[in-house]
Amino acid sequence: MKKPVFFLMLLVALCGIAAHADTLRLATTTSTENSGLLAAILPDFEQKTGIEVHVIAVGTGKALRMGRDGDVDVVLVHARPAEEKFVAEGYGVERHPVMHNDFVIVGPADDPAGIAGSGDASSALKRIAAGQARFVSRGDDSGTHKKELSLWRAAGIVPQGRWYLQAGQGMGKVLQMASEMQAYTMTDRGTWLAMRDKLDLKLLVEGDERLFNPYGIIAVNPARHPGVKYREANELIKWFTSEETKRKIAAFRIGGEQLFVPDGIEQSPGATKAPFPDRR
Repeated sequence: MKKPVFFLMLLVALCGIAAHADTLRLATTTSTENSGLLAAILPDFEQKTGIEVHVIAVGTGKALRMGRDGDVDVVLVHARPAEEKFVAEGYGVERHPVMHNDFVIVGPADDPAGIAGSGDASSALKRIAAGQARFVSRGDDSGTHKKELSLWRAAGIVPQGRWYLQAGQGMGKVLQMASEMQAYTMTDRGTWLAMRDKLDLKLLVEGDERLFNPYGIIAVNPARHPGVKYREANELIKWFTSEETKRKIAAFRIGGEQLFVPDGIEQSPGATKAPFPDRR
């Protein structure tokens, strides 16, 4: 009786090792996680390939640092200049466009800074700073934070003071904080749509072309880190950029609204047009 039990335990252990060997580490933004997109579409990839995806949801800056250190196999992020630098420095192999949405500025319904309806994001930030209205920044070197800082620079303002809070948190936590404090913040549209029904905030500023938000996927360079799972990373990239997956991304909706627009795919006739620019 002991031998069968021993061999059964050995088989289980070997299966566990094999399963671990087929686990792919994906560092991605909190927006893809908080919106529910990855939970909705990744099971299809895992079922088709047998590769389990371990999702690590952090800010873009941290995701790229993890890639530089070889702590992940592939990154899915949204800060184009930082992504291009990552590839140019030899940490990533190639950037593949996946999808896009946009950023929006949200805040309290009474809008003390009077920014509602503004199509100019930097002008809206100027009004917030002038009135020292509370603003919660992610403050975490994420793609959202990088975009926010670029808009402050365009406005000629260095945000500082008691009215400006750097949270060092992901998008979901920042939206909750802004809601509780009745403060302004900038968010990607996907996370906003996923959480808005639980927040005491209103969408106030949208439509500025500078708020365009593209996402790209990049395999970590095996020449830098031989231990990364480059084959599996390319399987994931091939899947993400396939027509079938892009249609899944386009079909992902919350409350009937589209959260992300896949790049390089035609909208189906009669499809609802997403409320953000289709600019690559």
